[in-house]
Parts: sequence; C-alpha cells; structure tokens
Amino acid sequence: MSYFKQHLFICTNKREEGSCCAGLGAENARHYLKKRCKELGIHGKGLVRINNAGCLDRCEQGPVLVIYPEETWYTYIDRDDLDEIITRHLQQGQIVERLKL
Repeated sequence: MSYFKQHLFICTNKREEGSCCAGLGAENARHYLKKRCKELGIHGKGLVRINNAGCLDRCEQGPVLVIYPEETWYTYIDRDDLDEIITRHLQQGQIVERLKL
C-alpha cells in the first residue's frame, strides 16, 4: 500500500527565458493547495500529499500539475480551478475534464 492515497506534484520551475510555471504563479498555487487540503483534513499520511516539482516538461501548457496514482495532468488559471481539482478529483475521485491536459 502506498504511503499516500494521492500525490500531487505542481511544477514550480523557474526559467531564465521563456514561459515557465513559476512565472505564472505556481508557488502561490502550491501554497494554496497545501493550505486548503490541510483545512479540509485531506492532507497527510494515507491521504493527499502536495509537492512542488522541477520542470515537468509541459511549459507550453503551463502552469501544470499532475496527480498520482491516476497519472492525471491538469492546467489551471486561478483558485477556482484549484478548488475544482481539490473537490472533484481529490475528494470525489472525478476527473476535471475541462482542466485536463
């Protein structure tokens, strides 16, 4: 059995040139995801883990995050999108098709 039920990796990579997730507010998004999941009681051992990641090699589709074990890749614009990923994917087990890469 896995240590976590789900593991969310959010790209926070910063590039000197060109588009990057860090330049699109990814660090703030990571802090929000982690805070919100803790508030909801779904963060921690046996539940959800939120981690930053270096480049996930999808810069042109950024900002991006991926959730395992489902191997589901998402993009997002704002906190409403992040809330929808938390509610629908992490809590209800449904893919958020409109944000899926």
